[in-house]
Amino acid sequence: MIKTLFYSFFLLFLAIPAVWAAPPEDDSNRNLQGQVTSVSQFSDVQPTDWAFGALQSLVERYGCIAGYPNSTYRGNRALSRYEFAAGLNACLDRINELIATATSDLVNKQDLAVLQKLQSDFAAELATLRGRVDTLEARTATLEAQQFSTTTRLNAQIITAISDTFGNRVGGEDDESNLYFANRGRLNLESSFTGKDLLRVRLEFGNFTNSNGGSQIAAATGTGMTRLNFDNDSNNTLIIPHIRYYFPVSDSLSFVVGPTGIGYNDITDNVTPATIADDGNGIPSLFGKNSPLFERGGGGAAANLNISKNLVLTLGYLANNPNVPSAQNGLFDGGYNALAHLVYYGKQGSIGVAYSHGYTPAGSVDITAGRGSALSGAPFGNTIATSNSIVGAQGYYRFSPNFQIHSWGGYIWSTAKNSGLSDISNGRGGTDSLFVNNGDNANAWFGAIGMSFPDVGGKGNLPGILFGIPPRVSNSDVRQDRDNAYHIEAFYRYRLNDNISVTPGFWVILNPENDSRNDTQYVGVLRTTFDF
Repeated sequence: MIKTLFYSFFLLFLAIPAVWAAPPEDDSNRNLQGQVTSVSQFSDVQPTDWAFGALQSLVERYGCIAGYPNSTYRGNRALSRYEFAAGLNACLDRINELIATATSDLVNKQDLAVLQKLQSDFAAELATLRGRVDTLEARTATLEAQQFSTTTRLNAQIITAISDTFGNRVGGEDDESNLYFANRGRLNLESSFTGKDLLRVRLEFGNFTNSNGGSQIAAATGTGMTRLNFDNDSNNTLIIPHIRYYFPVSDSLSFVVGPTGIGYNDITDNVTPATIADDGNGIPSLFGKNSPLFERGGGGAAANLNISKNLVLTLGYLANNPNVPSAQNGLFDGGYNALAHLVYYGKQGSIGVAYSHGYTPAGSVDITAGRGSALSGAPFGNTIATSNSIVGAQGYYRFSPNFQIHSWGGYIWSTAKNSGLSDISNGRGGTDSLFVNNGDNANAWFGAIGMSFPDVGGKGNLPGILFGIPPRVSNSDVRQDRDNAYHIEAFYRYRLNDNISVTPGFWVILNPENDSRNDTQYVGVLRTTFDF
């Protein structure tokens, strides 16, 4: 009898597509309600429903069917294996109870005859189901045998962009830029060995840069203020520019290490909304991405200490060329940057204060990472070794799900570390040979404020605007910038689907290279991003 009842109830669950409904859409319906005593308690079950009789029998005769807290049954929803197990177990428990109390009149021969008929009627469906399960098991075995790795997944992003600038080249009398179409691709292989750590190895290619590794648009316009935030690749050659390993040692302490391509953005939170700072889905300009303070790095390590639930301190050290053993290179004999960053996380926003100290040998000086004027990047020229200290504050606040504001700013102290003649930018696309003394100082500052509107115009969309002042040398023993440049930008990310977005963007640069003698630069871009 028990065996017959088992098969019969199994068939009843096949006959009724959703004895227990699939997971609900909202939290209010997440749990099933208690046992109902009458099928009329279900607001969505009607006597005309094809399974009404079977459901009424299970509810009122055997008492082993439950519904949702909002008094619905959802009989048209798909049945999961977990839901089937829960429903079958409830009915078997009820049958065992009936048998134990000897209430045999509740399970009579007529009931068994109906159930046996159902068993016969659904024999073909049972055979089909058995075959489908066998096929799924075979496919699963094949996937497990042929999969790339049990610990590694691939995250990829491909960016294509059509862009152009308008305005005479800095120091020139013609617009030397043309409409161009370029791409960048990143393939991130991410592995976890404990479930809490993360090893990322990045493969990258792109053709936004020239054969010397410099930005083509910066070369055409005479200023890095026209650069896109994803234009730093070279000649579509596949390279491995980034290796990063994160691992926690306790609930309050974690470490990040990496031999190459590790920047401040990889060891700490830049306290800019992720929707803004993302290369492929955020603001298109290089300057607008996040504070220039965070755009420095190489290879090294950092520690993140959770002082409290909402307060995190990051201490990091990154060498410019840790892999080179020759003089003025390596971990401790060459260029480096060290960071201390304290971030407070609130309910609707965050704020951080940071201090960075760095040193760059002659020949590779770029303090502002291409975000400001050429003079702010190398205030003593590229042939003078330079140390720098930067203090910065950055934060954002989300006023509502559809409106957020973010801002950042900072101040730079630079010091010349040797003496000699040096070619120093004149703000007009050229250089002048000036003498620099060991110990000469230069100061620069920068800042920006932006507003963005998540999901305005459709879910996944992101319109935004930003106003900023790129890094400017305001005081110097050698040369300072003549004027302030102003960056005004607007963009709209349109989400086509979960994997594709299109972003038109436009920004204006007043007084490029911090010199009012230069023509205003206008930059337009149409970016398409594929995430998979």
